Amino acid sequence: MSIYLWVLAVTLLASVALVLTQCWHGHLSLDNAGGVQNHHTEPTPRIGGLAIALGLLVAWWLATPEVRAILGPMLLAGSPAFAFGLADDLTKKVGVLARLLATMASGALAWYLTGIAMQNTGVPALDWLLSFTPVAVVFTAFAVGGVANAVNIIDGFNGLATGAVAIMLGALGLMALNVGDTALATVCFVVAVAALGFGAVNWPLGKIFLGDGGAYLLGFLLAWVAVLLPMRNPQVNAWATILVCIYPVLEVAFSVRRRLSREGRHPAQPDRVHLHHLIHRRVVCQSFPGLGAVLQNGLTSPLVWFFVALPAAWGVVFAQNTPMLAAAVGALVFGYSAIYARLSQFRWCFSAATMQSKYANISL
Repeated sequence: MSIYLWVLAVTLLASVALVLTQCWHGHLSLDNAGGVQNHHTEPTPRIGGLAIALGLLVAWWLATPEVRAILGPMLLAGSPAFAFGLADDLTKKVGVLARLLATMASGALAWYLTGIAMQNTGVPALDWLLSFTPVAVVFTAFAVGGVANAVNIIDGFNGLATGAVAIMLGALGLMALNVGDTALATVCFVVAVAALGFGAVNWPLGKIFLGDGGAYLLGFLLAWVAVLLPMRNPQVNAWATILVCIYPVLEVAFSVRRRLSREGRHPAQPDRVHLHHLIHRRVVCQSFPGLGAVLQNGLTSPLVWFFVALPAAWGVVFAQNTPMLAAAVGALVFGYSAIYARLSQFRWCFSAATMQSKYANISL
């Protein structure tokens, strides 16, 4: 039986088991409706990260030595991010800063276990700075922690985060295959399959949620693969991995910008004006008013997956073409801004005022 089938089966069955046994653990694991960013209507287990972790442990057990050598340190390094996220899922008492530091610690631990840090970005001045190991470690920890938290931020609708991560890992896996790194490609596909196994229970009806533990674990694994790929294969342009992961990164950057523009708001304070929230409100709910809330929730994710798949495909095709990759990053920043302005202010154009102060006046 293929390792992929084992991972899919274990993750799927573990997710189903967590749903069926919620009467035992629900007093700790249930996420009640009514939160700032919640779109579900019934209390739902938010410990799906346990199912993904179990599937990945099975993958490590069944993998070849070459794949184990990559996946083992990744899972060990991801333990702090997963543990702090899961602790918050169960207690709801772990602060944002503690979770951010845990994800950054996972990035630093990955360097300690592998000796690898991001030192090849394609930007000469930055690469010179990154030639100093302490700078490279701090930069890598910050970048890995940022991507892990970005995946947690886009985990707003049924299937959104898991589908997005599967798409991005699939693209990185194809890049690895194209340069002959089959071991890293296998790792990418294994993690993507684990995400899909969980996603089969999470989407479209939302019977179980990733929770912070699952989102941080998947986000860390995605970020570390994005570091490993160009460092193991210098022929892969680092801009390509940036492009593949750009949707959650853009979401974080625009969210921080938006929140800072609001007087009295902290950048980490949650809100309901992310792009996926606007797509749900302005597109799905208005186009399909007859659907129930659960199906409207599930229908939002495929629309957002398009924003993930487009840059991911571009990165695969132009993985060694710096001008095309850089141009795509610029175009995506512009396109995100224009679409956000259209959905929030009903116009395609955007201005400095739109980017700074008017996000504070969005009416939802």
